[in-house]
Amino acid sequence: MDKPTLLAAYFGIVNAAAFFAMAFDKGRAMAGGRRVPERRLLAFAAAGGSPGALLARHVLRHKTRKQPFVNRLRAIVAVQVLGLGVLLWSLLRS
Repeated sequence: MDKPTLLAAYFGIVNAAAFFAMAFDKGRAMAGGRRVPERRLLAFAAAGGSPGALLARHVLRHKTRKQPFVNRLRAIVAVQVLGLGVLLWSLLRS
């Protein structure tokens, strides 16, 4: 498999994992069961699954008022967008 295909597969898997972890946590929250630690949800986002986590927050209306979580997720997204911008800028410059 070539590198772009592997990279696309990785991001597809990590975003699906982030989405489904948030969905599982939402279900456990509604049932009063044991929850997924916020640290794990944020780790999925930091590993490249921030689009999946953001989509899950919006679609499932989950973790929308948890300010420490929301701020940390926004910080992860900001760092990722900045990093992507720097990467694109350096590729276009050379």
